[in-house]
Amino acid sequence: MSVVGSLIFCTHCGNLLDSVTKQTTLDCHHCGASYPAKDYVNLKVITGSAADAFPSSLRSKRSVVKTVMKKGEFEDGATIKEKCPQCGHDEMQYHTLQLRSADEGATVFYTCTSCGYRFRTNN
Repeated sequence: MSVVGSLIFCTHCGNLLDSVTKQTTLDCHHCGASYPAKDYVNLKVITGSAADAFPSSLRSKRSVVKTVMKKGEFEDGATIKEKCPQCGHDEMQYHTLQLRSADEGATVFYTCTSCGYRFRTNN
């Protein structure tokens, strides 16, 4: 007898055998071979998959997606005419990052060029 997952096959002819019941033997209806049912009463099927079993182009690019900004990178944004809510200065720098899912808007980070006040908005 051969077991593949929860299926039990006859080793003589390859026929699929009935599942284990209260009978003491598993009998092949094709070739007449008989197997002791007690060997397969507690048969458990455990399945699993490797981490690379389902490849994804997004997962393979995970290491190149930038999710963290270093401290000095906040000052490297483009300068725009925007009023600072802290000091009222009319010039700020900004940059954007895609922090949420791809179908959501990007997050815009603002830094005041005068007082250094920082805030962000979600588009």
